[in-house]
Amino acid sequence: MLNHYLAIDLGASSGRAVLGRLEDDVLTLTEVHRFPNSAVQQNGSLRWDVGAIEREIRRGVQLAADQVDRLGGIGIDSWGVDYVLLDASGSPIEPPFHYRDSRTDGVMDRVCESLGRDFIFARTGIQFLPFNTLFQLAAHDRHKLHHAEGLLMIADYFSHRLGGRPVGEITLASTSQMLDAKTREWAVDLAAGLDLPADLLPELVEAGRITGDIDEIPIIATAAHDTAAAVAGCPADPAGSWAFLSCGTWSIVGLELPDPVLTPDALRYNLSNEAGIAGTTRLLRNIMGLWLLQECRREWAASGDKRDWNDLVAEARHAKPFAAVIDPDDPTFLAPDKMPQRIADYCKRTNQPAPETIVQFVRIILEGLALKTRWALGRLEEVARRYVQTIHLVGGGVNNRLLCQWTADATGRRVLAGPSEATAAGNLLTQAIGAGAIKSIADARRILRNSIDLEEYTPSPSAQWDDAYGKLLTLINRLAV
Repeated sequence: MLNHYLAIDLGASSGRAVLGRLEDDVLTLTEVHRFPNSAVQQNGSLRWDVGAIEREIRRGVQLAADQVDRLGGIGIDSWGVDYVLLDASGSPIEPPFHYRDSRTDGVMDRVCESLGRDFIFARTGIQFLPFNTLFQLAAHDRHKLHHAEGLLMIADYFSHRLGGRPVGEITLASTSQMLDAKTREWAVDLAAGLDLPADLLPELVEAGRITGDIDEIPIIATAAHDTAAAVAGCPADPAGSWAFLSCGTWSIVGLELPDPVLTPDALRYNLSNEAGIAGTTRLLRNIMGLWLLQECRREWAASGDKRDWNDLVAEARHAKPFAAVIDPDDPTFLAPDKMPQRIADYCKRTNQPAPETIVQFVRIILEGLALKTRWALGRLEEVARRYVQTIHLVGGGVNNRLLCQWTADATGRRVLAGPSEATAAGNLLTQAIGAGAIKSIADARRILRNSIDLEEYTPSPSAQWDDAYGKLLTLINRLAV
């Protein structure tokens, strides 16, 4: 049986091709290609250059094929919500919009007023975010929508370009806020209620389905949403009580459940029921993650400060604790550019001292992320009626040891950090399940535990963390959740 698979992992700032080898119940990963990926400005809009991304994907496929005799599959994952409109030939009718484009400003409120927030949540169970596909489509030019022949989410589009059928993989489709959370079918009545052409929506498939091939290599619809792949790549013991925290540009904290939770409290806390692999539901909350620090660092670097992540984090450890408390999900932090000024303005607006040094900014951001994780975890436990003993922290945040420890301290829970490559690992293992090389997700996670070393962080809760959390609750209560 073929034991090499290729994961194409597309992030909002970079993409990479990762070759996985599965042998003797051990998964090994080798990055064969990495490339930058970012929004491009076009006539005042933020867009994605899908032509450039496709060239890099094909380059990664070629480099991987050069290293092994035969690949058992190729699977692509990406961020959610963004989509490509297709013409009759299957080509984009225009460069797809970036989810941070401002055209959706105010659209979510108008859609909720038209259809009803309760109705939308009862059908989809998805967290209300202004850039969800539902609201992007509501903001899209109607002429272009009605003349398009199809719509594919980002990872699905590139899988199709490689040779797969034009389908919508379930985990990625669920981020659109247009998928019925119970039936896992398109909620076509939502589209009809907004005069959106439902016939654009593709056939849906579950993760693991083979949809085509390229040079006789199977194209496998892996867990195509990067968070779904990261959760599949959590080395959790099924006997334990655990939550996942996928930490990168976004911090996503959640629980893996057998069924969606569509209660009034889940709506009130703005939680999200996203489809997981093997029929599961990922009950989660999206938190504006290391995006804040990434944007700050980009501006500091432009001003001449070239300190790397490790230096900044090491210095932040010794800065004054809890000089100010921020809610990372404040709407003013969503847009790019001028992030240090946005944070300073937030502190002033909430009657707190604004940070004066770069190190103070770093500490305030990391503390804010740990505190908001505590808030989200508490809401998840409440609506799911379960207590979490362990947080599996995966993704790039694994390398930020200070954030890992502060997450343990703020939540009072044990944190197991690793793997940093959870998304690629989950992508590869889901392919292997689809190809029949692995029997189940439980087996995949067992293999993952055999393949990596986890780092444990023991919580050291304190009155300072509790006081800071009380300040965060006050800030949250000032705004609509």
